[in-house]
Amino acid sequence: MKTAECVVDEKAELGEGPSWNAELEVLYWVDIEGKKLMIYDPAENKNETIPLDQYIGAAVPKRDGGLILAMQHGFYEFDLNTKQLEAIHDPEQHKPNNRFNDGKCDPFGRFWAGTMSFDQEEGEASLYRLHSDHSVYTVVNNLTISNGMAWSEDGSLMYFIDTPAKTIYAMNMDPLTGTADDPEVAFVVPDEEGPPDGMTIDSEGKLWIAHFGEGQVIRWDPESGNALEKIKVPVSVTTSCTFGGKDLKDLYITTGSSALDDEQKKEQPQAGGLFKVRVDVKGTPAHYFGD
Repeated sequence: MKTAECVVDEKAELGEGPSWNAELEVLYWVDIEGKKLMIYDPAENKNETIPLDQYIGAAVPKRDGGLILAMQHGFYEFDLNTKQLEAIHDPEQHKPNNRFNDGKCDPFGRFWAGTMSFDQEEGEASLYRLHSDHSVYTVVNNLTISNGMAWSEDGSLMYFIDTPAKTIYAMNMDPLTGTADDPEVAFVVPDEEGPPDGMTIDSEGKLWIAHFGEGQVIRWDPESGNALEKIKVPVSVTTSCTFGGKDLKDLYITTGSSALDDEQKKEQPQAGGLFKVRVDVKGTPAHYFGD
């Protein structure tokens, strides 16, 4: 079993949402509860931290520059030069107890992001799809914690997670329109492996899932539901992962610290850090908004 090493000892409250920019060779990631956007440059070993005024669940690069963010109060554009936010749309203005959680772009440049309530109320979350013209569509309702997502290489199949249900769902998707069929259960994670959180997909179509509270990322076969490989992380709150590096064989893993008590924080001094491990299979590139 390989063990990931800490590359940024950030001590994030809830590190999440990693996304690799292959052109700039930097990693965007967030601290949801710390209300921070971060940009990690591995060549310089530098992590830039940008404070924000609300919870942030995910950040993805725009094809024409800047970022799209999924935040507490909806979708936003973010200018990396001026550090200014511009609101796009909040589909859950009627749910003040909700915030956006994980988000990612599909192979055709549409940004998918899901929500959750602060109280993790069952059935209060939804999954949304944002298009380049800023139109927003509701895809799935009645979730509890909408989480990690990934697509097949041709974009015809989407996976996403509802964490408390410990379930990975699959949906057939029309690549041209983004319209998806009703979700079906791909597989359910056994209790002993821990709740599934964020995920990514490799070039062989296998899913890499961070398991909250268990200090591990597991490579899963979505067709059989079998665990194929495990990556050990020396902190328990593993939250998400993505591939990066020139050859997409660096697996970056985000972690959190706020769920730990004082004694656990002493035992896990790197909790909330960004971790990295070299893997044997090539990953898939993160997609840009507007592709």
